[in-house]
Parts: sequence; C-alpha cells; structure tokens
Amino acid sequence: MIKSAYLHIPFCEHICHYCDFNKVFLQGQPVDEYLEMMKREMALQLANYPTTGLDTVFVGGGTPTSLNEKQLTFLCEAINETLPFNPEKAEYTFEANPGDLSREKLEILHQSGVNRLSFGVQSFNDELLKRIGRTHRASEVYETIDLAQEVGFTNISIDLIYGLPGQTMADFEDTLDKALALQLPHYSSYSLIVEPKTVFYNQMRRGKLNLPPQELEASMYERLMERMEKHGNQQYEISNFARPGFESRHNLTYWDNVEYYGIGAGAHGYTGGKRVANHGPVKKYITPLLANQLPVLEEHHVPLHERMEEEMFLGLRKTEGVSMENFLDKFSVDMTEIFQKPLQEEVSKGLLMVKDGFVRLTEQGKLLGNEVFQSFLGVADSE
Repeated sequence: MIKSAYLHIPFCEHICHYCDFNKVFLQGQPVDEYLEMMKREMALQLANYPTTGLDTVFVGGGTPTSLNEKQLTFLCEAINETLPFNPEKAEYTFEANPGDLSREKLEILHQSGVNRLSFGVQSFNDELLKRIGRTHRASEVYETIDLAQEVGFTNISIDLIYGLPGQTMADFEDTLDKALALQLPHYSSYSLIVEPKTVFYNQMRRGKLNLPPQELEASMYERLMERMEKHGNQQYEISNFARPGFESRHNLTYWDNVEYYGIGAGAHGYTGGKRVANHGPVKKYITPLLANQLPVLEEHHVPLHERMEEEMFLGLRKTEGVSMENFLDKFSVDMTEIFQKPLQEEVSKGLLMVKDGFVRLTEQGKLLGNEVFQSFLGVADSE
C-alpha cells in the first residue's frame, strides 16, 4: 500500500550553478494552471492506485516557496483536500530557500499542517554562495530559521554541500561550526556532483572549474561524520544525520524501496510495480491532464531481479543496512543465495559487514559507497 507522496514545484526565481533538477524560471509561467493540474493529477493517481492513507508528504522543487501567498494557499488546500493523510501523524515537509519565506508564507504553511521544513543552505560562506549561484546569504539563514521557529516550526532540516569549487577544509569546518551551533534536529550533507546541462558542467568542460581533489573531498566527508556524531546527530543514511526520532520518514521511503506517488512536472514515482516519470516541460505536463490523463512520459515495469538489486543498493545507503529477514519476507529467497558473490567480495575488501542479521557498509565502505552499490547490479538477473 502506498504511504508517501512527492510533489514537484518546478518554478525558481534563480537557477543555481549545480542544479540539474527539473526547473524553470518563474516569470511568465502558467503557475495557477499548473497548480490546478497538480490537483487533478493527485485525484487521478489516487483513482488508479488507491491508498488507505499517507504517512509522508514532501513538496520539493524547484522552489515551492517561490509561489506567492495566494498560490501557496491554493496548493496547501489542494493537498489537504485531495490526499488522504492525517497532518497530526504524517510527516509533511516543504523545501524552502533561506530568504524566500515571509512570515505570512510561514504562517500559511504552519496553519495548513506542514510540520517539517527543509532549507537549502549549502554553505555559510557568502563568497562561496555567490560562486555557486545561490542568491541568499548566511545572515538570511539565521533570520529565516528564527522566523520559522517563532511561527511554531520545530522540525527543521538544512542541506549542506561539500567539495565545492575552491572550498578548503577550513571553510567546510567553519560551515559545520555554524550549522551545528543552530542545534537543529536534522542535517543533510552531500558532495558536489557536476551534472550535465548545468553551469558548472559547462565550466568544467572549459577547464574553469576549480574542484577540490578527491582526497580532500573524502576528508571532508570523514570530518562531517565525526562532527555530526560528536554533536548527537546520528548518521542514519550516507548523507543524513538526525537526533533520534527526527529521521526523514519520507526519504526512508526511497531507501526502503517501497512505492510512492510522484506528482508534478518531471516528478518520478513508483506505483503499481512501475517506475514512472512525468513529462518535464510545464506545458507538456499540463496538456494530458486537461484531457484527464496522467502526464506520463515513460514507465518501466520493475522485474523481480531489479527489485532485489534495488533493495540492496538503496538499502545499503542506510546505516542499519539491509535486513536479511526482510529480504526473505519480501522476495521469498535468501539474500546470500542471490548475492553470494558480491557479498563475499565486498566483505573481503572490508567494505561490507554482516552483523545481527543485517548487511551494512563499513566505515571504509561509506567512502566507496557507489563502488559497493554497483557490485550488486546485473547479479540477480543471472541467477
């Protein structure tokens, strides 16, 4: 039974240099019509793939808070009226940019039952923020978080990026100092990945992107894990740290490899045993919905062997790893029977460990996660 929904707002007032998510400049876009069609898609998804109720709702982007007050109110009302969930029990998250949120917008979200905010902070170094194309400055992080807490939000997360162009260890340490001083219940931190069709990708191709060496990036990650643990933020996934009880229930949906709705332009979902991708361009998304059809660009029925592989490479992102018992319950086959070779090889390399009925990454394995995950691809199909 589907327990989660992701909703995508593709509008931005500014495009960051590293971002490859589906997004468009807000100005001149048919925003009101888009929100109407999102509401229609929610209803169609529920009709096709019913649920008894959602445990998590996540509104991401783009920049959901680039909507004006009237549009934000419409979106929240559409979600609350259409999607079956209990705001008192469900985790209901909105992504936001520091400096984007007025008190009025925060109050709209809070009164609508939103109980978790995720801010894209990335760095506390203003020069670095400018270099990566962010429009906010460090002072606005403090102002926005103070305002959110005044309005009544307690479950607040921030994202940080390391391995940024020209970033030093001292700079990353400073960002960690300032982030941890906020004493928030959740932090996410990712290494920069230079994706095609981004400003950074074009700079890299011209030899104008000064990225830190891999050794320094690995040291930043080790420092991140060490500092988070020291401050009582437990690492529950490769890039995520939380005080006990504040783990992102929505993101655990992905790593637990369970189905979820993907609603909006360019959104990805997993419903009815299929991985589904929606049309990305706003008008291409709207057109089929005007005819009461789902805006599906492509869908892929996930065969059993792929589901087993996904169970491994998604589940191994979690610090607890993959439960051998759950694997058996889910697929009626022993994990060690299907993945004997990669398990033996990665354990012998010191990258995986088997303990208390779980297979999990070692400390060294966390540094080489992608290499470990790839070892499980194409294996189940050959069994």
